[in-house]
Amino acid sequence: MSLTEILNTRYSVRAFKPEPVDQTLLEDIFAAAQRAPSNCNVQPWQTFVVSGAKKDELKKILVGTVMKQQQPAPDFNWKVAYEGIHRERQFGSAAALYNAMGIARDDKMKRNMAMLRNWAFFDAPHVAFFTMDTYLDIMGAVDIGIYAQTLTLLLKEKGIDSCMQGALGQFPQPVHEFLGLPEGRGILFGMSFGYADDNADANKCRTDRAQLADAVTFVS
Repeated sequence: MSLTEILNTRYSVRAFKPEPVDQTLLEDIFAAAQRAPSNCNVQPWQTFVVSGAKKDELKKILVGTVMKQQQPAPDFNWKVAYEGIHRERQFGSAAALYNAMGIARDDKMKRNMAMLRNWAFFDAPHVAFFTMDTYLDIMGAVDIGIYAQTLTLLLKEKGIDSCMQGALGQFPQPVHEFLGLPEGRGILFGMSFGYADDNADANKCRTDRAQLADAVTFVS
């Protein structure tokens, strides 16, 4: 597929087949992602890919943590309250997903259960956690965003689907302990990935994009 075709066909997958991705293929993809650009070539990303029994163990820990209904305690600032058109798009995205899944707006229990699937990694065979030194702040976050975009496109080129998840940065402490992260390292966000379950209702969800004129201004 061309890059344009990948961009036009990729979407956030929220239900996966259990089949794992071949380890050699994974290593090739993550090695290729090392070519992602970064400010002054600092390459701040420290990525952890968790699979197999370890992934299942971590899933149980995270689901248990979230079900205690504790307040999120992210390593970085996730307190943005969307306003205006950004809030409209946020609500539109949620509405598209829940409509695809047949969940009514007032069915709080089913919505909460659907949300909980974030920390079960949507049953994906693999999950990646994107970490960096906390002192890098917004500059490091920009670089990791570029890296993660590069990675998800490389995955899709090989027929591997993914879902970027800010939710995986909301309860970082159990992951810190599980992965043995050093002091001063933070979890920015995560990504579940594998092969999409095309029969799942959640994977019938699609979102639109703003028109070019609403997003780009050409000055000459």
